[in-house]
Amino acid sequence: MLLSDFDRLDTGALPSPCYVVDEQVIRRNLDILHDVGERSGARVLAALKAFSMWSLAPLYRDRLWGTCASGLHEARLGAEYYGGEVHVYSAAFGAEDLEEILTFADHVVFNSCSQWLRFRERCLAAQRKRPQLVFGLRINPEHSEGATPIYDPCAPGSRLGIPEAELTVEALEGISGLHFHTLCEQPFEPLARTVAAVEERFARWLPQMSWVNFGGGHHITAPGYDIDGLVNLVRDFSHRHDCQVYLEPGEAVAIGSGVLVTEVLDVMQSGMHHAIVDCSATCHMPDTLEMPYRADISEADMPGVLAYTYRIGGLTCLAGDVMGDYSFAQPLRVGQRLLFEDMAHYTMVKTTTFNGTRLPAIAIWNSATGDLRVVKTFEYTDFRERLS
Repeated sequence: MLLSDFDRLDTGALPSPCYVVDEQVIRRNLDILHDVGERSGARVLAALKAFSMWSLAPLYRDRLWGTCASGLHEARLGAEYYGGEVHVYSAAFGAEDLEEILTFADHVVFNSCSQWLRFRERCLAAQRKRPQLVFGLRINPEHSEGATPIYDPCAPGSRLGIPEAELTVEALEGISGLHFHTLCEQPFEPLARTVAAVEERFARWLPQMSWVNFGGGHHITAPGYDIDGLVNLVRDFSHRHDCQVYLEPGEAVAIGSGVLVTEVLDVMQSGMHHAIVDCSATCHMPDTLEMPYRADISEADMPGVLAYTYRIGGLTCLAGDVMGDYSFAQPLRVGQRLLFEDMAHYTMVKTTTFNGTRLPAIAIWNSATGDLRVVKTFEYTDFRERLS
């Protein structure tokens, strides 16, 4: 899905491979999220784990209420570039990282009672110096809405979040809020069911809380999302429990905003037609292998639909470095540029340099003005400096 007309993008003006993000779509998405916060009373934070393109941070400052991070480095990025509140959650904090986080974060959320109890005195001492610093626990509602186990934090045996049976009065001393995160690119209805499960399972603890964080995975900016339903749900929950609600959308900030431009390096025959491109599924779009899902290519279709079908593969030595089978109206040729769609969220933040593969450049395009600028390129030294 794209929310911009990338057919007008001059791919010949770009290095390859290259991520290109339309800043107009980012504005559109942020405006929707701002409206949700204004109407519902929720404070909406950008989840940097999904999209950390800090060149666009100025667009966030008058639209969102801050950022949420999964560790020290993301939290520092949020504090230094984005402004607003800084929330940090981690499956486990190291003592050294936590010590620094406590000097600038606003919310710190712990994944287990044992971590909170281990660090509680240190945290409360930091809070006495900075009263705006508050602490929460991530809970596990034991209510699954995801279809893909690797992305389901409520799957049996999950290490993420605390089941209700594990909470104690002692563990909640010093805690002012609860956090849950159960969704992945999902519409409103799964959230409504999850909130109902939270209210049922954690009813005895909610009256003690001054804030509740509904986590991320909300596809708020996707066409067809029930925004009014979300607004009403947040309002009702806030009034019912007399608490501040937070939302942490990640992909909703960048959905439909970006493409990955890649160039065909070779066309070959080996049992079928293959096209090798200068990007990589495993290095540059790993969710296509992890989730898995099939990324769309502009002007391509499912295999066999159009006249010429190719298996599109990456340039690494991994046998499974394959994006999938696609059909095209015309034969592919060496030097041709292809556009993988919706390649902004969970792409740049997950790239690797396996095989010494070059990381894609990063560019910002303004679909309204036509302005196109490359803001980052990567060379051998970027690969070398990650090693020793």
